Amino acid sequence: MYKRLLVPLDGSKLAEIALPYAEEMARHLGSEIILVNVRTPAEYINKPEQREYLTVMAAKTEQNIKKSTDKPQGEKVKVASAIIGSPGILTHPAEQILDYAEKENVNLIVMATHGSTGIRRWALGSTANNIARAFKCPILLVRASTAAPKSVHLNRILVPLDGSKQSEAALPYIEYLASKLKTRVSLLSVVEMLYHIYPYTEPLGYYGASGIMKVPYNEEEMKPMQEVAEKYIKSVNDKLNAGGIKTSYEVRTGSPGEEIIKAEEEMKPDIVAMSTHGHSGFGRFDHGSVADKVLHGGNTPLLLVRPKQA
Repeated sequence: MYKRLLVPLDGSKLAEIALPYAEEMARHLGSEIILVNVRTPAEYINKPEQREYLTVMAAKTEQNIKKSTDKPQGEKVKVASAIIGSPGILTHPAEQILDYAEKENVNLIVMATHGSTGIRRWALGSTANNIARAFKCPILLVRASTAAPKSVHLNRILVPLDGSKQSEAALPYIEYLASKLKTRVSLLSVVEMLYHIYPYTEPLGYYGASGIMKVPYNEEEMKPMQEVAEKYIKSVNDKLNAGGIKTSYEVRTGSPGEEIIKAEEEMKPDIVAMSTHGHSGFGRFDHGSVADKVLHGGNTPLLLVRPKQA
């Protein structure tokens, strides 16, 4: 499932913060890692410093994995590198990365959300955003920071679900990862607050004013939806438990994007994993837009999976 991991690098330290996450997965899963650097249209030939940079990073990555593992699969890890892109052709780096990933049968793209470089000069932030909107294989987006962590341990994964089959697209990937890394999975369901809408007219000067008034459902009105969510999330929890995975679950009420970010801040997971589209019977929220809010509002690495039917 995670046989080939692709890590785009632009030559910056910010871009390199994604590497420890790829290393941790390869260490436990025996995945091959491919480091890529995108050639811009202005570059008609490979520059020596690009090739040298990738060679050094590939050797360093392979060394990091092998020196810190006692697992036979980690000892077999290979790290390759490639400069991609067609000289003189005006194609966005995101498109080139996606094309390469599909051609090389990549199972997961691991990349930082922002980066800047003296070598590449392509905007990694916009590239990550474009990839997040057009990817086919799963993508792990690591938030940019000033320094890369020396090591990463995936001890807990937060998985928001909305009750739809589309939102469950991430589950097989999480189930596999958790079983191999002995990771705890925290399931979260958010029941979106509903409102009664009333028209109103309020005196204001000579003309007055009119509009609508939103009154939130009371606890009794929200209870049926919360019960449906509770039953659903417990069933997923029990299924994962039966497969030997340590889990916990929680149901919250509020704005899905905001509640996921709050849960992220409170639980301190190592990864948040979710699909990009979903629609529920008890939440009625667009999982794509929620994923976008979590991507831009959260601080934890975000694993995005696109449902096959999407």
